[in-house]
Amino acid sequence: MTTRRTALSLIAGTGATLALGAPAALARPAAGPRPFGRYGSPARRHDPRTLYVDAHGRGDHTDVQSAVDAATGTGRTIVIAAGVHRATVVVSAAHRDLTLIGASADARDTVLVYGNAAGTPRPDGTGTLGTSGSASVTIRAEGFTARDLTFANDWLRSDNPEYTGTQAVAVKVQGDRSAFHRCRFLGHQDTLYADSPSRDVFARQYYRDCYVEGDVDFVFGRASAVYDRCHFRTLVRPDLTSAPHGFVFAPSTAGAGPYGFLVLRSRVSSTAPDGYYKLARPWVPSSDPTARPMLTVRESRLGAGVDASAPYATMSAGHPWQEQRFAEHRNTGPGARITVPANRPQLSASEARAHTPARWLGDWRPLG
Repeated sequence: MTTRRTALSLIAGTGATLALGAPAALARPAAGPRPFGRYGSPARRHDPRTLYVDAHGRGDHTDVQSAVDAATGTGRTIVIAAGVHRATVVVSAAHRDLTLIGASADARDTVLVYGNAAGTPRPDGTGTLGTSGSASVTIRAEGFTARDLTFANDWLRSDNPEYTGTQAVAVKVQGDRSAFHRCRFLGHQDTLYADSPSRDVFARQYYRDCYVEGDVDFVFGRASAVYDRCHFRTLVRPDLTSAPHGFVFAPSTAGAGPYGFLVLRSRVSSTAPDGYYKLARPWVPSSDPTARPMLTVRESRLGAGVDASAPYATMSAGHPWQEQRFAEHRNTGPGARITVPANRPQLSASEARAHTPARWLGDWRPLG
């Protein structure tokens, strides 16, 4: 019998959520005798520093974590055959310049997923996992790159009504120079944690042609992150009957950090009723009360799911969103209508020239 834990809804943009009991659209298995497609195989490696993962035994490893552990040194590549790979994965700081690639070149086919939440008890009985501990995939290494992969957390509130810690992270990224191309991030609360190792480290991250879905603060963290041509999709909350259902962005930029989240040439769509989502709220964590969250959204289409009259909200008393670094520039769509100018801070043309990927990323130019 298909359970909710295995019933991943993996088709972006169809309105299906991440495992709400609907019929499963599972990742396709690795096909035929060439599970690694154009990337070679253990018998015909394109590069001796490449490792291959296939759950059916046709690679060097049958699981992702063992391949990561074996990829010692720097500049290694791991090619992952299509399939649902259910396990937590940790990429330590020692694995600099590691690349993970989904073999089929379609992110829907290769899924790294687990189902922990912040409120999940630790195996040793010493409390709960917490937000960071809930991550299906944790990336601490600098120079990390992922292509054509889905990162998911399929934990559900409806299956665990007794939990108060409902954050469930699909991936936590801490390393500087981390890039994601054509990847998908599926979850509900706190899906994509774009972070840094500490408030004194300004980790640069780049997301290109990616898809992210969720409900509460589902793109959040302290990183200096660029989201270029990405699609953010807000999900309906069956446990709620009124707005707001949630928030797309929750940056926690350090006070000394010059750059937070930059969203450009992207779009926000929704499965929820019109106006049921806020575009963002600032996260000032208790561990860093000096944080001054920063978000710029420019040249993007904001769908009707975004509350146009009041797109921003305050998360905690004493840190109103109006005192943070929130701004927009030349957005379109019903969610971008400026009906209350005081609620929609806009960049001038001259100010917008300082809000670009080149400014955010400095001397780093991530390759596609």
